[in-house]
Amino acid sequence: MGGGPAISASTNVAFNKLLDPRRKWYNNKRLFALHAWIILLLVTSYTTGYDGSMMNGLQSLSQWTNYFNSPSPGMLGLLNAIQNIGGLAAYPIAPYLCDGLGRRTTIFIGASIMCAATALQSASHSVQMFIGARQVFTVLIAPSHALTFAINNPRIAIAAPLLVTEVSYPKYRAPLTSAYNSLWYSGAIVAAWTTFGTFKINNTWAWRIPSILQGLPSVLQVLLIYFVPESPRWLVSKGREAEALKVLAYYHADGNEHDHLVHYEFEEIKASIDLDRTVAANVGWKSLFTSRSNLKRMRIIVALAFFSQWSGNGLVSYYLHSVFDTIGITDLTTQLLINGILQIWNLFWALLAAGMVERLGRRPLFLTSAAGMLVSFLLQTVCSAVFAQKGTPASANAVIAFIFLFYAFYDLAFSPLIVSYTVEILPFSIRAKGFCVFQFAISLSLIFNQYANPIALKYLGWKYYIFYVCFIAFEFVFLYIFVVETKGRTLEETAALFDGEEAVDQIASHVLRHDGHADEKSSTLIEEEALSKNA
Repeated sequence: MGGGPAISASTNVAFNKLLDPRRKWYNNKRLFALHAWIILLLVTSYTTGYDGSMMNGLQSLSQWTNYFNSPSPGMLGLLNAIQNIGGLAAYPIAPYLCDGLGRRTTIFIGASIMCAATALQSASHSVQMFIGARQVFTVLIAPSHALTFAINNPRIAIAAPLLVTEVSYPKYRAPLTSAYNSLWYSGAIVAAWTTFGTFKINNTWAWRIPSILQGLPSVLQVLLIYFVPESPRWLVSKGREAEALKVLAYYHADGNEHDHLVHYEFEEIKASIDLDRTVAANVGWKSLFTSRSNLKRMRIIVALAFFSQWSGNGLVSYYLHSVFDTIGITDLTTQLLINGILQIWNLFWALLAAGMVERLGRRPLFLTSAAGMLVSFLLQTVCSAVFAQKGTPASANAVIAFIFLFYAFYDLAFSPLIVSYTVEILPFSIRAKGFCVFQFAISLSLIFNQYANPIALKYLGWKYYIFYVCFIAFEFVFLYIFVVETKGRTLEETAALFDGEEAVDQIASHVLRHDGHADEKSSTLIEEEALSKNA
């Protein structure tokens, strides 16, 4: 089950031949502009990453803990988990907004609410108000925003990654979608060093300033989102085919609507959506679980959601202060400094992996990541046990080293791939709904992590790590058996890995029937035309 059925070689080769090797993002002004707009979408991940690191930093600030009367482990858990609890109720609405209003409008609504939520959190004068800011707006933002929940909830979104995937130039789609989640760490870096820079302010501005800065990316999205091109797939699904063709031509072929690549993309999108409508005229939530192919998809998607949060990373992502306490590192400056350096380390490995996705493939990255996490987390557990028994500084330093090593392996797959892989294995008709299920599963895993972790760390200490060692071992086995390779395929062609060759054959035949030369043109002729064009 690891490899999956092979895709039609002629179809895939023909498509790849249509890509003009001379058209690069840095030497084509329209591709350059497209990537600039995609950066505006990528800041969504920046915002969620900012929050995770900010909450880590705030827990180390005496100004914050004193102002909120030193929240107990249970209160800390509730503080971090509340936005996920509130978001669960809103998830069923999310895909209807994305599919009904469009990707851009969904992002605009969420960004607007995000600005208000940031203001409320920054003005909090009690822990209850702080929690309320992270809950009330959560219910509103979860369905409508690319940023997902109000102010927290890392690594998840709805509209933004869908739009990145659906407007990207085919050659850059995988790296850009993978970079989306990897840039979570860019926000984490800014937040970590912001809290490091404000911790010497002897009043509440030490934590209010980092909180206010969290809303700046959302302001940019509110102002600029309608300059971003809308998803061609969404436009086609709404019968706005002329607009979809114009978007594809403008950004992928310098405005030439007769370009072979644009023609191929446009016809393939139409064919895929027509096929989805034919197979499932009424695509609802039930469709996610009524076919073997979709069940295979959901099994992988739900598993990746839990794996992304239950690999031990939740301890450091939200409760690094508590982890430091278990190994005797209590100096505030040291804690904040390590947190800041760790985020830079994470960003380096995550972006490196995102750039290697198409070259190395998804499956090797997942397996390498799981194996490396297992070894490094096991060694971290051993060193933590040694420190608990003997209190040697060397063992504490070793724990820090293995935390860095663990995250290097985590970032190889679970930073760049969980969003991009989830999006690309879902066909358009269920993409928003399937991605919503992915987010829902992450919320469930985070609720457990964020509420249980501080309590478990307090009463079990390093022994709690054993649970994660066992779970990571299970992850490796699951990934080896079920994850399939998808590199080198279009979004539509990836359906062959789950729906069988018949689905791809139907799409390919539909493309040929509608390209204006139905009786003469074949896959071979497409290749010949592309070769002559690129000669």
